[in-house]
Amino acid sequence: MNASIYCFPSPHIDIPLALRDLIDDLFIPGRPLLDATMALTSRIYESFKYKGGVTDVRTPVESVLKSRQGVCQDFAHLQIACLRYLGLPARYVSGYLLTRPPPGKPRLVGADESHAWLAVWSPTWGWVEFDPTNNLIPSRDHVVLGWGRDYSDVSPVNGFIIGGGEHKLAVSVDVMPLE
Repeated sequence: MNASIYCFPSPHIDIPLALRDLIDDLFIPGRPLLDATMALTSRIYESFKYKGGVTDVRTPVESVLKSRQGVCQDFAHLQIACLRYLGLPARYVSGYLLTRPPPGKPRLVGADESHAWLAVWSPTWGWVEFDPTNNLIPSRDHVVLGWGRDYSDVSPVNGFIIGGGEHKLAVSVDVMPLE
């Protein structure tokens, strides 16, 4: 597969020059790519607030950068834009997240609903995933449904209904281990 298709702007990922301030001190000569990418994952987790209802799938990366808030797809798009700004291949990953919090600890953000994270191409390791919403490298608890350039390539529902009346779609997901 040609990773270069994941280096450019895409329908939901613009690459504003303002990204430079977020990444300049992280991606420095001699620093390993995956170390710098994890540092960026942590920076997004620590500097941006998870808040539903303030964005939608069409919210530009630059708006998320300015408001410093959003949801998992926003943080994935933001980190992908940062990596692409540097000319690095990065792709959007869509799926679900199984959470097993320790006793007395809260569940991870993204539990029991769709979740988004990203992967960066490493010449040594191939595609390596990062979850900026939860500040971690995904494990078996991240269930991948698909990947693409951005949300538009892997949206779970796409299409339209023609007709009268009112329609409402409701979806419920529980991710359970096979233990």
